[in-house]
Amino acid sequence: MHSKRSAIVLFSGGQDSTACLAWALDRFASVETVGFDYGQRHAVELDCRLRVLQALREGFPQWAARLGGDHVLDLRLLGQISDTALTDERAIAFAAGGLPNTFVPGRNLLFLTFAAALAYRRGASVLVGGMCETDYSGYPDCRDNTMKAMQVALSLGMDGPMTIETPLMFLTKAQTWALSAQLGGQALNDLIVEHTHTCYLGDRSRRHAWGYGCGTCPACELRARGHAEYLAGAAVQGGIR
Repeated sequence: MHSKRSAIVLFSGGQDSTACLAWALDRFASVETVGFDYGQRHAVELDCRLRVLQALREGFPQWAARLGGDHVLDLRLLGQISDTALTDERAIAFAAGGLPNTFVPGRNLLFLTFAAALAYRRGASVLVGGMCETDYSGYPDCRDNTMKAMQVALSLGMDGPMTIETPLMFLTKAQTWALSAQLGGQALNDLIVEHTHTCYLGDRSRRHAWGYGCGTCPACELRARGHAEYLAGAAVQGGIR
């Protein structure tokens, strides 16, 4: 049974947000998407997200009727005040405190705040995001405690319940591939490989078994390792040695 509630999915056009979108479409009566232009180096994701949405509408009729409008918000000010490898041309490295310099301070906090404001206007009471603290780069604004605190703050500030759902929070990347296969079969995983974008460097020139990307940035490494582990697990379950 589907919930009668409406949801807004924070949708970047990457693997994780696509899995979250499928998860939401499988559960809620109506689902809209929101993306953010914040001056990211991998701005190619803004084009990829449109291709993913089109492919979902065309290839998954069971979800198409529940997939509503898409919104893109201009948050380029975030890129202007950030000094990171995601918003500036520099090598990806780890800072002295242990965080990678791809960390954009406050990014998810701002994303959720703006998504909540949009949800309020659109009559939605659920925000769905791909934040994860299992296979991730250590970003503090991806942690479960951060999401719980944001849910309380947004509910109070919006004067009504605002639920933040993070279906990937405690999943490995291999389990994320398994989740999308469970939700939409091999067709959904094929769509993720072909159309989604994760690479921090915005590389769409090289196609791997897991999708397009440079193959060396932290995002590509996580995605590639998860895909390999997922295939290995599927092979064992299928009795292939």
